Amino acid sequence: MMDFYQGDIIRIAGLNSTFMIVSKNAFIRAAEVFHVCPVLENYPQGPIHIAVEGKNKTKGCVICEQIKLIDPAVRTCRRTDRVSYDMIMNVSDVLQGLFEYD
Repeated sequence: MMDFYQGDIIRIAGLNSTFMIVSKNAFIRAAEVFHVCPVLENYPQGPIHIAVEGKNKTKGCVICEQIKLIDPAVRTCRRTDRVSYDMIMNVSDVLQGLFEYD
């Protein structure tokens, strides 16, 4: 299995958009699967739509409410870019807020 890390921007075979890996690295290593959210270009920023820019200039909004679990042993995935730690933190904060108790 290719190594994947939180903050990687990937392409998944058969799907048109790019995705950001949002799972913690410890989870990825232990489970050998990871959670992703789509990264859409030309999408308006909002409370749960976080603007990101990759080191290779991939730009878009992470759509945090559309989280999906991917098994890279079943779906062909390829890393195309990576976001900064600050952007990982912004997306993680939103995801945590979606699942906190009231």
